[in-house]
Amino acid sequence: MNELQKRVDELIQKQGGYWPPFQMLAALVEEVGELADAMLAVEGVKGSEKKEKLEEELGDVLYALLCIANYYGIDAFQALNNTVLKYLKRDL
Repeated sequence: MNELQKRVDELIQKQGGYWPPFQMLAALVEEVGELADAMLAVEGVKGSEKKEKLEEELGDVLYALLCIANYYGIDAFQALNNTVLKYLKRDL
């Protein structure tokens, strides 16, 4: 995950830098909405889109999350690992 964070950071820096925090949050919320639409389509509720669109939207959500993590200097791998450990302890 750290390599992906670095790649996202390099791209963002080439594009002029990070958006302000609440603009990034708004972008994340928008992407989550698009992910929801793609999931509905895959499940047959809204049409017959393929899983490729679902994969694209999931990637967009992850990208938006990595932007936020980078902005705040958070290691996304460590954050996710901590959450997995939390659920392992709580649910086992």
